[in-house]
Amino acid sequence: MNRNTSLSDRKSSSSDRSPAEQTTFGIALAILATISGLVLYDWLSAKKQPSVLTVRNQPVQAVQGQFYLPFEVTNTGGETAESVQVLAELRINGEVEAGEQQVDFLSGGETESGAFVFSRDPRQGELKLRVASYKLP
Repeated sequence: MNRNTSLSDRKSSSSDRSPAEQTTFGIALAILATISGLVLYDWLSAKKQPSVLTVRNQPVQAVQGQFYLPFEVTNTGGETAESVQVLAELRINGEVEAGEQQVDFLSGGETESGAFVFSRDPRQGELKLRVASYKLP
């Protein structure tokens, strides 16, 4: 075997790629371009909507004389909300029982769960459940 191959011979042999190598390179390049395009599209089309917070209650559960009212608070907006304050007010025969919950962090599209505990059955009175406030990060 001749060890004195010329530089031009080495260049031509190293630049020749098999069809399998060319196909693999093309597929990898297409995948990279697609991912880059999707990231760019997401970045350009990101909506800078404020936090839109909604709260909804679940069915009441009675356990050992106490009434648990599970709830879910959801941020359907684009911005993150911190220190989300959820209030519940139960009014039965003119008497008011209130509760407060705080969710530390709620990003866009995220849902958190919690529960209020009442000494009287919320199904027997007027229940108000609402988001009272939140803080911008």
